[in-house]
Amino acid sequence: MSGRYEAMFERLRARGEGAFGAFVMLGDPDLQASAAILDALVEAGVDMLEVGIPFSDPVADGPTIQAAADRALRLGVTPADCFDLLGAFRTRHRHVPVGILTYANIVLARGRDAFYAAAAQAGVDSVLVADVPVFEAEPYVDTAQRHGVAPVLIAAPNTPAATLERIARLGSGYTYCVARPGVTGTEAEMALDHDALFEGLARHGAPPPVLGFGISTPAHVRSALAAGAAGVISGSAIVKIVANERDPVPALKAFVAAMKQSAAAQPA
Repeated sequence: MSGRYEAMFERLRARGEGAFGAFVMLGDPDLQASAAILDALVEAGVDMLEVGIPFSDPVADGPTIQAAADRALRLGVTPADCFDLLGAFRTRHRHVPVGILTYANIVLARGRDAFYAAAAQAGVDSVLVADVPVFEAEPYVDTAQRHGVAPVLIAAPNTPAATLERIARLGSGYTYCVARPGVTGTEAEMALDHDALFEGLARHGAPPPVLGFGISTPAHVRSALAAGAAGVISGSAIVKIVANERDPVPALKAFVAAMKQSAAAQPA
């Protein structure tokens, strides 16, 4: 594994900060702009990046991210384009952890081994395959580990205790914890009844919990960290800025600065 996640969490723990991660769909609004957006997010202070590869059936994503994937697909953006984009990003930013959130069809279309080899070659730190249940994840975990890529797994407040043990044993990098049922998006409020989940993950030695789904305001960041998350990922709010602004960079930098300030305001 690259060790970038471990270094990031250690650095933030020493500062008493939580991690702020940003999600964007690669190729939205186009590949050139996407590269500039990734650079802007790093310059604005994100601690980690999560990126999507455009896919026609992103079942874990709400309408905002589905629309971003559709825009990129209509431009003809391919997984190979995304790996090229990430490889170029890694030459400019050596220390920022980058994870791919994707779906099994994307992985299997290239071939599991070839997909993780390409991810490693591009400098990707982790891959989360959103539609693979944890009890079917071992082939993906084994292949990821063989290529030095961290397999990130998903946990939720209603995940059974026995499954948390499996997530802790198989996952690495961080544990993606969903803030509420359903799909990504800012349309529904998150629910923070995560005490038992965070305690269960910690008891089994799971990677640090990072909360996603519905994180769109500084108040959400403060609440998530106060509840015990080691960090948060904001996706749909960022994708909306990309979709709605002619030049999204100034608005993205302002949004990230406000969210990161909240992540730094209290210990995770």
